[in-house]
Amino acid sequence: MRGFASAAAMGVLLALYVALVGERAVAFLGSGRPVGVAIGVALAVVAVLGVAALVLEFRFGWRSTRLVRRLEAEGGLPFEDLPRRPSGRVDRAAADAVFDRYRDETLAEPDEWRAWLRLGLAYDASGDRRRARAAVRRAISLSSRS
Repeated sequence: MRGFASAAAMGVLLALYVALVGERAVAFLGSGRPVGVAIGVALAVVAVLGVAALVLEFRFGWRSTRLVRRLEAEGGLPFEDLPRRPSGRVDRAAADAVFDRYRDETLAEPDEWRAWLRLGLAYDASGDRRRARAAVRRAISLSSRS
């Protein structure tokens, strides 16, 4: 729930930022001066990119959360028996120690979304957010086919 609240707060802040940038873009576009119009167009592009980024991030979050809940319902979540830090996150050293198991599972079943999702969770627990997101995206893609 804390993750959702944080994402919602960031979404509201980004929406506010996009609205303010959009307002400035309209003002510059209305100036009629070539430099002002160019700045207005640039700001409008930034606003559109901000909205696109917001939509994509919320879509990713919604889909990944749905898959994690589905895997949890099946009893397939990794790291349930590993030690945790006071924050509740899995101990990084413990996650690193079992990482190979999830990597090997994914190599053995490259078309299985569950294996990719577990690998993404393993990457996340090991601190590699970029690879975690890539693996979860692959899981989302594979799950939509099944």
